[in-house]
Amino acid sequence: MSYIPTLKKKYSEEIVPALKTRYEYRSIMEVPRLVKIVLNQGVGKAVADKKLVENATKEMTMIAGQKPVIRMSKKDISNFKLRKNMPVGVSVTLRKSRMYEFLERLISVSIPGIRDFRGLPAKFDGKGNYTMGVTEQIIFPEIDIDKIDKISGMNITFVTTAKTDLEGFELLKEFGIPFKK
Repeated sequence: MSYIPTLKKKYSEEIVPALKTRYEYRSIMEVPRLVKIVLNQGVGKAVADKKLVENATKEMTMIAGQKPVIRMSKKDISNFKLRKNMPVGVSVTLRKSRMYEFLERLISVSIPGIRDFRGLPAKFDGKGNYTMGVTEQIIFPEIDIDKIDKISGMNITFVTTAKTDLEGFELLKEFGIPFKK
């Protein structure tokens, strides 16, 4: 028997039946599900220092357990001394088991480590997807505080199949994401 992440098991055994009865879906295929989690970190200062992109790549690999893609600029912007095809950020897309494992670590370890945490704002994008901002990458236990050069933030986007924001909110709340009351 292969390994099944705890949250994946919770989704199929608890969340699907709960949402199916709450929204009166006819089939379990109508129940919203988490498709992917995208971690995105902008490295704007990389124009002057190329080492920042390497450090961001290393840290993102430790956090996600998967090598990130280096994002390049699409056009020249002279005010920022930016040329086309210069590295400006790193991003990782997590799916399936890695996604559920990351979500579990985020909910149980990383979010409780945020200073003065009072819940996440429940602002969705209108299509049932949610993006949260993390101001410091040191909330993740994989990051060694002594070895980082610069504290930087990142965006974490939860992409769902929900048709409305309310359905997406209910899905993420069932997973255990702590939203503000």
